Amino acid sequence: MLEGKNIILGVCGSIAAYKSALLVRLLVKAGAHVQVVMTPDAINFITPLTLSTLSKKPVLVDYFKADTGEWNNHVELGIWADMLIIAPATANTLAKMANGLCDNLLSAVYLSAKCPVYFAPAMDLDMWLHPATRKNVNTLQSFGNTLIAPGSGELASGLYGEGRMAEPDEIVDFLASTLKKKLLLANHKIVVTAGPTYEAIDPVRFIGNHSSGKMGFAIADELASMGASVTLISGPTAQISKQTNIKRVDVTSAAQMLDACLTYYKNAKVCVMSAAVADYTPATIAQQKIKKKDGSLNIDLKPTVDILKTLGQQKADGQLLVGFALETNDEELNAINKLERKNLDFIVLNSLNDAGAGFKKDTNKITIIDRNLQKTTFDLKSKDAVAHDICLKLAQLING
Repeated sequence: MLEGKNIILGVCGSIAAYKSALLVRLLVKAGAHVQVVMTPDAINFITPLTLSTLSKKPVLVDYFKADTGEWNNHVELGIWADMLIIAPATANTLAKMANGLCDNLLSAVYLSAKCPVYFAPAMDLDMWLHPATRKNVNTLQSFGNTLIAPGSGELASGLYGEGRMAEPDEIVDFLASTLKKKLLLANHKIVVTAGPTYEAIDPVRFIGNHSSGKMGFAIADELASMGASVTLISGPTAQISKQTNIKRVDVTSAAQMLDACLTYYKNAKVCVMSAAVADYTPATIAQQKIKKKDGSLNIDLKPTVDILKTLGQQKADGQLLVGFALETNDEELNAINKLERKNLDFIVLNSLNDAGAGFKKDTNKITIIDRNLQKTTFDLKSKDAVAHDICLKLAQLING
């Protein structure tokens, strides 16, 4: 959820500032770009060197750099950030934020921020419970800022109670959960199939196809980035998911892919069948390697179970099913026939006659045809961009 996000972490003068080091590390590990802005008092609790080393960016404290006179532009920082997190947020800083006071760089960045703002208070029990602090917290929430509530425990004063800054892992989980809820496909379970299937002839040889799995993996990554809970059922491929929260199920044959699809689709909202599943499989599999002989070799083939048609027959009310059609002739006619026969909600058509489309390439050119036979044709794009188009269409259907 935090990958690629530009995050400003505001650190205030509190003993809890020692937790900021771990928070920076966790945010960077999650793939975020972190810019630390400290109040002048905060450097008494943790050094800028520590936080700059972890964030891989110079820490900003003052409006101007004393050695060069260069301005740390709070307006540009406010525009750059995807989110502003103030942790620890002291009673003093909360009061400034609530009342629009602007006497340091962090408070100026806060007033300039165009992004969501989160604050994680840290202070002693009596300070946290004081009516002035409660009023300031309520004011900040009324501005649309988000409170990351403090926890209870032993405080620096020796008292026990509420006021401890939330732990860094709790803050990261809170941020990721909040972002996920705002995404288009949050809380939806989606199954994606990708890659080829290999149908064994003997222990050494197989029947397969040229599918690389690139398109299916791109779709799975895009769906996960939109908040979906994705199960990726993949045939043999060298592809690796970019999103770490995808559940991957590896299969080899069409029969194994069928079993996996039946297992996971029954509890899912959507299945996107982008895998290139073999239509035929050897009737018998030789237990030993078949030796080369003079003359021809004949292999009896039998049809594999049509996974897409099977899922279409079992599709429950409210479930969606998406298929692909890779065609070489009569493209639209064949795609529409497949759409209707297999009870699909839409089909993604691509033709081997289009330059840049097809197996193993990094680009694709598609036409989406829905069950009302409305067509949307797209230009040649990268497979990541094509995945985005497909997933937006899916989000429109899910969200009405």
